Amino acid sequence: MHRTSTPAPDLYALKAIHLDVDDLNVAASILYNAYFDDPVLNQIFHAENEGYDSRLRSAIREELHAFWDSGQTLIGLFDDHRMLAVTCLAEPGAGFTPGKMWHWRVKMMLTAGLFSTRQLIEKEEKVLAAMPASHFHMIVLIGVHPDYQHAGLGHILTGAVDSIVTEHPDSEGVGVFATIPSYEKFFLSCDFQPVKALEIASISGTILFKTRPVDS
Repeated sequence: MHRTSTPAPDLYALKAIHLDVDDLNVAASILYNAYFDDPVLNQIFHAENEGYDSRLRSAIREELHAFWDSGQTLIGLFDDHRMLAVTCLAEPGAGFTPGKMWHWRVKMMLTAGLFSTRQLIEKEEKVLAAMPASHFHMIVLIGVHPDYQHAGLGHILTGAVDSIVTEHPDSEGVGVFATIPSYEKFFLSCDFQPVKALEIASISGTILFKTRPVDS
């Protein structure tokens, strides 16, 4: 029996839209698939032990709800009413990091345990400290539906991020931490520049940054 391939979406018909709370479950599913093989999360949530998928799903869900509760930017790429890609973008100067939110800490400790929660907070602090700016946007999570990989959706989504950053006069640019070589290659193709290598939970990754264009 032959598997029918998913038809490519019409890229010109896609719309980047701010998510509603009702979109968070679909966003969590897309991000779960995007980060299932992330080596840092594999290490933090003990991928070798039973229940890894449940721990990862719960962690991503709590991260999304922390973003929503704090009023951060959640952007989805939609084909009509179907979400095909999503990103979580932390705003500059908002003082938002999940580790600072007590209810996030409590829920994450119940989900992943104290040690894993501490490692997540350490990851967050190290990544922020390594950025070459003090007032910037941060791509915390980004993912494309597995049926629509390598179709140009990631570039459209980062284009939407670029527009948000450009319209924010106080932002110096946007940063991201990539631990998978293909993700790093993708961000380099989007004109991000490598800043430095960073080791978290014994896993090496790369800090990348894209400077906001100077107003002419």
